[in-house]
Amino acid sequence: MQPAAFDHEKLDCYRLAIDLIGWVGIVLEDGHRRAARPSALKHLDEASTSIALNIAEGNGKRSLTDRARYLDIARGSALESAACLDVLVARNQLRLEEVRAGNDRLVRIVSMLTKLIERLTSTSASTSTSTTRRRL
Repeated sequence: MQPAAFDHEKLDCYRLAIDLIGWVGIVLEDGHRRAARPSALKHLDEASTSIALNIAEGNGKRSLTDRARYLDIARGSALESAACLDVLVARNQLRLEEVRAGNDRLVRIVSMLTKLIERLTSTSASTSTSTTRRRL
């Protein structure tokens, strides 16, 4: 990846999401060769891409509440991606060993996003409390 030009590119969770998209691309190529059902693969492609897109868009929001909302959507997309991998394993379209690398990335992404969201919401809550106190 090139040097960071945007703030979101400095986030570890964003870089890991981009790495996940590359991994998913390889899975998609293999899945299409195996004639897997395209719906689960298409959904995996869209959900995994949504992670990076929502991290980037959310990180550009000025409001901490808006930023946290987009990161929460990204977190949901990561969980959805994990479910897609589960579906592909359940349908015997991928083996458990094949999805382990993707699941490992997704666990890290969810963990990072959860911590970021918690930090943003606690900062937002303390900021709104101090603003309310000033008004009184």
